[in-house]
Amino acid sequence: MNPVVTVGLDGTPESLSAALWAAQEASARGATLRFLHAWVLLSPETGSQQPEGDRNYWPKRIVSDACDTIMERFPDLPVYEDLVATEPVDALLEAATESQTLVLGSRALSSLTGYFLGDIGMQVLARAAVPTVLVRARKDAAPITEEGDVVLGLGLRHPCDKLIEYAFGAAIRRGATLRAVHGRSLPPSAYNRGGPAPYLSRELTREAQQDLTRTLSPWRDRFPDVRVVESVRMESPGRAVVRDIAGTGLLVVGRREKRPALSPRIGHVLSAAVHHAPCPVAVVPHC
Repeated sequence: MNPVVTVGLDGTPESLSAALWAAQEASARGATLRFLHAWVLLSPETGSQQPEGDRNYWPKRIVSDACDTIMERFPDLPVYEDLVATEPVDALLEAATESQTLVLGSRALSSLTGYFLGDIGMQVLARAAVPTVLVRARKDAAPITEEGDVVLGLGLRHPCDKLIEYAFGAAIRRGATLRAVHGRSLPPSAYNRGGPAPYLSRELTREAQQDLTRTLSPWRDRFPDVRVVESVRMESPGRAVVRDIAGTGLLVVGRREKRPALSPRIGHVLSAAVHHAPCPVAVVPHC
């Protein structure tokens, strides 16, 4: 059975852009594309062929219109349509257990960069068992995965093999450069009255660079065809991953699966990425 890439559809321009992104991803992976629309009020089929007699006409239309658009551009891509009579969050989380990747549309906050992530998207993002990709709407509905570097926002305090592997895989499928970005805030002891102490700042930057290089070294050996550019920024990790990101093809960030009981559902870095990155954002759950 082919692996599956699932895209959630709700009839918005954002979900159509997500479907286009998902189609390119499925094609690159040799996967089947699943169109999923969940509506708790979905009615049993009555056999009526007339729109006025079909209470499910609009849910079907949402899925079929997206499918028609995709098949015009990817005629050989295996696809299937799935209408589910359940709550969207439950349907998407269930679909995630059967998919390699889950793809959702996300609305821009303004003409500037940004995402709007509603309650459904937030719940799915915080709980999905597989990488979840957020895609903003494009006015021209053009595919957007083939241009630009893959940027990996990487913390070094916890194991993150799944995150690194996803980023390298995304880069090699696209023939793209992988830019690994590590942000590390300077400790209070690094500051004096004039600002950061230059010598101590340089030493801490050097240590961070060594840590990043050491972490990526086995992955460079495993993916020798991927060009890797390392970047250490002595600032908050959330600010570091979204700085100078214009023109990026994909931003890859992690989500820890096991978080303290009273901590936010998503961390500061992930929050910065999904709200401020102008490109698609892949969120990878890891230890």
